[in-house]
Amino acid sequence: MRRPNDLGGLGSPAATGAAAPPRPAPRRAAHWTPEHDDACSDYGSRDKPGTALGRTVPDGNVLFPDIFQTDNLLFYERFKAYQDYILADCKASEVKEFTSEYLEKVLEPSGWQAIWRTNVFEVLVEVVDVECSVLKAVVRCSEPLLCESRVSTFTSESVRELLELKEHQIPLQELWVVYDESGEFDQTALAIEHVRFFYKCIWRTWDEEEEDDFDYFVRCVEPRLRLHYDILEHRVPSGLVTDYQNLLSQCEDLYKKFLDLRSSMSSSDSDSEIENVSMVEGLKLYEKIEHLKQKLKLIENPLLRYVFGYQKYSGLQAKGLRPTGAKITHVVASTMMAGLLQSLIRDKLCPESHGEELEIQFHSDPLAAVNACYEGDTVIICPGRYVVDGVFCIADSIELEGYGLPDDIVIEKQGRGDNFVDCTGANIKISNLKLVQHDAVEGVLNVHHGKTTLENCVLQCETTGITVRTAAELVMKKSDLYGAKGAGVEIYPGSMCTLLDNGIHHCKEGILIKNFLDENYDIPKITMVNNMIHNNEGYGVVLVKPTIPSDVKDISAVKREGIACAEALGHEELPECITADLERYEQAVIAEQAESNYEIANELGATSAKKSQMHKKRLSELGITEADDNLMSQEMFVSIVDNQFKWNGKGSFGTFLF
Repeated sequence: MRRPNDLGGLGSPAATGAAAPPRPAPRRAAHWTPEHDDACSDYGSRDKPGTALGRTVPDGNVLFPDIFQTDNLLFYERFKAYQDYILADCKASEVKEFTSEYLEKVLEPSGWQAIWRTNVFEVLVEVVDVECSVLKAVVRCSEPLLCESRVSTFTSESVRELLELKEHQIPLQELWVVYDESGEFDQTALAIEHVRFFYKCIWRTWDEEEEDDFDYFVRCVEPRLRLHYDILEHRVPSGLVTDYQNLLSQCEDLYKKFLDLRSSMSSSDSDSEIENVSMVEGLKLYEKIEHLKQKLKLIENPLLRYVFGYQKYSGLQAKGLRPTGAKITHVVASTMMAGLLQSLIRDKLCPESHGEELEIQFHSDPLAAVNACYEGDTVIICPGRYVVDGVFCIADSIELEGYGLPDDIVIEKQGRGDNFVDCTGANIKISNLKLVQHDAVEGVLNVHHGKTTLENCVLQCETTGITVRTAAELVMKKSDLYGAKGAGVEIYPGSMCTLLDNGIHHCKEGILIKNFLDENYDIPKITMVNNMIHNNEGYGVVLVKPTIPSDVKDISAVKREGIACAEALGHEELPECITADLERYEQAVIAEQAESNYEIANELGATSAKKSQMHKKRLSELGITEADDNLMSQEMFVSIVDNQFKWNGKGSFGTFLF
C-alpha cells in the first residue's frame, strides 16, 4: 500500500482550479524520514522565512487577531494534498491512521495561537500540545482572555469550566490558526484546514463500513471533491444541488437511526418477539440507506451526474383561463414598421381567418410576452434578435411562434443560469424560432410535465440540448439541434418522445435514453422517423442502464424475446395527430440504415424484456404469484425507421453500463 509522500508542495503555483492532472499509477513512497522536513513548500517552510498565505480579519470582536486565510484553496491544491500527502491509496478504515501520521509530520506541537470557534462562542486560545491520534489539540485560554459569545449567559467563567470538562482538549477542526508572517506556522494552518474541510465536506459517517477493497481516494474523495467545486463554480443545476443536499440529510438521519437500533439490539440478550421486530426494522432501514447511497453516488460521479433524474418546477402553477375568458394574441417586435404590421394583419391577425375579432397586445421583449400569457394565448415573434436575461417558464397551454424563418427570429440567452426554456404546460407549441444558449448549466429546453411540440426550430446549445423528463412528452418535428456538450436529446424513464425529420449533430452524444432510475418508472415510449443523426462525438443513440444482476439467468431467452419485440414494432399506437406524418415513411429502407435502426430497436427491446423479467421476479418474491404482463409489456420503441446515422465518432448505437 502506498503511503503519503514527503511534505513538499501542499499546493501548486500553477494551480488553476479547473481540473486535476491525471492520477499517476499507485506507487510505494519511501518511508518518511526526518530529512523530508527540509523539502520545499509553496507555502513556506522552516528554511524559507516569510509566509505565502493570506490573512483575514475574523468576524465579530475586533480585539481578535487576524487569522490565516485558508478556506479559499483551489481544487488542485486540495486534490494534491489529499492524494499525495494525506490519504494516498489508503482504505476507508485507514483514513484516521493516515491522517494522524500526516499531522504528526506537519503540525507544530506547541507555541501557536488559534481562535476556538463553535456555534455559541469564539475564544482565543494558546496551543500547548497536539494529540494527533485523536485529532485534538491541548489548549489553554489566552491572557488576557478574549471571548465573544452569541449567548448572553455564556461568560468567560463558562469557557474555563467547559475547558475543564473537556480536559483542555479541543478538536482541530474547531481551531483557526492566528496569522504569523514568519512562515513558521503555514503548514500547521494548512494541515488543520485540510482536516476541517475533509470531515465537513468529504467524510461520511458510513464510509468506514463500506467495502474496503478499493482505494478510498479514488472511490470517494475525488468525486466528492469535484462535486464540491462544481457546485461552487455553478456547474451543477440548482435543482440537482438541492436534491443532493436533501438526499445526504435523509441518509444521515436514517443511518443514525440504524446505528441506534443496532446498538440497542447488541446490548440486549433476549430472543424475544420485540428483538425480531427490531431486526426486520433494521433490515428495512438498511435497504433505504443503500438506496439513498446509490443515488448520492450517481450525483457524485461526474460521468453519471446528469443522468440522475430530479423533478423541478413541480410547484409552478398554471394561471388557467383569463378571468374575462378572453384569449389574447401577443405580438413581439423590437420595432414595428408599417409594412411589417400590414403583413402581420394579412397573414396572422386577419379577423376572417379566426372567425372573431382578435384582442392584441404588443411587446418588445419575448419574455415579457410569455409572462403575460394565460391559457390559450398565442405569442407571435417578429423577425429580429432578442437577448433575454431570464428563464421562459411556460406553465399554461400556449403557442409561441416566429413570424418568418427560424434564422431570422433569434432568441438568445444572456447571463448565467440553470435554464433557458422550461415547459410544464399541458399542451405547448413552439415553432419557427432559433434558440441560442450561452453560459448555462442545464439544457436549452426542458419538458418537465405535459406535452411540448417543437416544430421547424433551430436550437444552438451549449450544455445539454432538450431534456424530456419523467411523465413528460415531446414531439419534435423538422428541427435542427447542434452544439450540445452533453446529449442532444435526453429521454427519461416514463416519458414519451416523438422525433420526426430532425437533424441532431455536433453534440457529444446524439440521443441519450435513461432506462434505469427507480423501479416504479415505466420505460420511455420513443418514436424516431427520418432523423439525420450525424457528426456527434460519441454515439448516435446511447442507452444508460445498470448491469444485469445475476438473478436474471436465461439471458439468451430474454434476448430472443427482445428480438421478437423489436420485429413487432409498428405505428398502430401512435397518436392520431402524427399518424399522417408517418404514412409517407412506409417504404423500403436503405440496407445500411435499416441495419442501424434494427440494431437499436433490437438492443432496446431486449433491455425492456430483461427489465420485465426482473420486475416479475420481484413481484413473485413479494408473494404476487401472477405478475401483470401489462405493466411492462409496452416496449420502448413505438417505431424506428428511416433514420440515418453518419460520421458519429463511436457508431450508431452504444450502451453505458454502471
